Parts: sequence; structure tokens; C-alpha cells
Amino acid sequence: MGIFAGLVVLLGMFSSKRLDGWTALFLATTVLTSVTGFFFPFDQLLPSHIVGIISLVVLAVAILARYVYRLSGPWRWIYIAGAVLALYLNVFVGVVQAFQKLPLLSSLAPTQSEPPFLIAQFVVLAIFIVLGILAVRLFRPQVDSAALGAA
Repeated sequence: MGIFAGLVVLLGMFSSKRLDGWTALFLATTVLTSVTGFFFPFDQLLPSHIVGIISLVVLAVAILARYVYRLSGPWRWIYIAGAVLALYLNVFVGVVQAFQKLPLLSSLAPTQSEPPFLIAQFVVLAIFIVLGILAVRLFRPQVDSAALGAA
């Protein structure tokens, strides 16, 4: 759900639409996804925990930029970068899980250090870099000046 809502939000950025409901859904489901990863018992810090910690820090900043600073000034691009990075991390984990759970992909990269896995992750990263740059250039929402004065 977080990935789908995030893609809707990202597409909305390309036409300067804030999509408040979709944004709240994306941020909430992405926070919940990251938080729930810490409820499973573990004896050591794993790469999945590190991704979860990074995601939660990025999301905290994006939420501040969006709801406290209301996208004013540099908080617009900070929000965009945070939202796009959080979405990328969701997709990154999705690719990892696909290579772990889908027999075809698992057979191509059983240890996830083989070229098919690395190429897939590189392509995903490249796509998100381009989408992030486009979003920063195109997302120019109306700033609610009355709400800014109240903040």
C-alpha cells in the first residue's frame, strides 16, 4: 500500500498537486512498515534494521517539512527528497524480497550479490534519481500562507 500511495504522490508532484489524502496514506503506511520491522525478535542489528532506521529518520524530516513547515522555502525540496527517498527505500526492500521469494529471481541471484540483483537495484536507483530530480523541478504547490503564520 505504501509503494502504491507513494507512486500516486510522486506522480501528483509532477503536476504540482499536493494530494493531501494520498500523502497522509503514503507517509503513515511507510512509517508503519518501517516500525513493524522492529517488532520481530532479533539478536543482532541486520541490514533490514539499518534500512528501517534510515527510512524512519528520512520520514521524520519529510513529515516535518510537509506538516510543520508546510513546504515553505527550502522545506519544499527537503520534503520532496525525503518522500522520494522513502519511496525508493520501500521499492529497494521490495526488490530484495522479490529476489528472496520468487523462484525465478532467486535462482538468478541466490546470494543477492550476483549481477542480476545488482543490475536490478542499480536500475531502480537510477529511476528514482531521475524521478526525484523531476519532482524537485516540477512540484510547486501553493503554499498556505495563513497556515504558515499559525505555525
